[in-house]
Amino acid sequence: MTETFKNDVEKGLNATPKTLPSKYFYDKKGDALFVEIMNLPEYYLSRCELDIFQNKTKDLIDKLQLDPNSYFELIELGARDGSKTKELLRMIDAKKFKFDYFPIDISINSLKLLKQDLNEELPNVSVQTKQGDYFGVLASLKESKLPKIVLFLGSNIGNMSDEMAAQFIHNLSAILQAGDKLVLGVDLIKPKELVLPAYDDHEGITAKFNLNLLRRINDELGGNFDLNLFEHQAEYNEEEGIAKSFITSTVEQKVTIKAMGKSFEFAAAEKIHTEVSRKYNDAILAKIIANTDFRICNKIMDSKEYFADYILERS
Repeated sequence: MTETFKNDVEKGLNATPKTLPSKYFYDKKGDALFVEIMNLPEYYLSRCELDIFQNKTKDLIDKLQLDPNSYFELIELGARDGSKTKELLRMIDAKKFKFDYFPIDISINSLKLLKQDLNEELPNVSVQTKQGDYFGVLASLKESKLPKIVLFLGSNIGNMSDEMAAQFIHNLSAILQAGDKLVLGVDLIKPKELVLPAYDDHEGITAKFNLNLLRRINDELGGNFDLNLFEHQAEYNEEEGIAKSFITSTVEQKVTIKAMGKSFEFAAAEKIHTEVSRKYNDAILAKIIANTDFRICNKIMDSKEYFADYILERS
């Protein structure tokens, strides 16, 4: 993990413009900060998708066409704290469906906490945590010929460019079988006044979350980033439907990372691009999956119609 982290950081800081992968937001401190973000009044995404899982659970089960007599595998990519999925697990457990739940996450800390919570709250549910890269873990599950339902929630697909998202879904379809389903949670295109505060809250929690990436480099790779000389910056292009997050250097400076034996120059106001958050509509998603083996079967929206969980079926 440290070697991969080092290589990704080195590659990103050598790029023009500079970048850092958003997947490294999540360590123990980053996990805790993201939980705080999900509870912020500005961060509508979690509440909207939770609304779907709390109030339209039966609709979701019906549209997934779950068979109570057929064993299936419920696989969640990037499970985090599982707050939304618990609502689904509760109902399918109560209805005596036969299944195993496989939460996959890069954060071992999140998986430990999730398994502990589920063992207490839903002791009858079979929970088999899998730590690591999505496709690495999915490949290990490919041998099982049981029907699979994959959850990719929280608009995590929005952290990818459209080209990357298309390739991701194409790769996912190669691992799954005909009839398997994907529940894809996406944030829908909305006005700037609604979207931008979700990535730049007035309490500064999102800023701490973004800058935590530099703290990780300091702690794990021997960097000497002065976090006081960098700031969080969020942008949203409403016409494009894309929000972006940056870490911006406030002064001209040089940063050294011991693990690489290298220094990196920063100009005043130079940005490090850390995250993209794509917003969707039917046409954008249809274009993304056009060259994959998935087709859109259904779409379930929250009460405000801010967010949607699309159900895609592998042909």
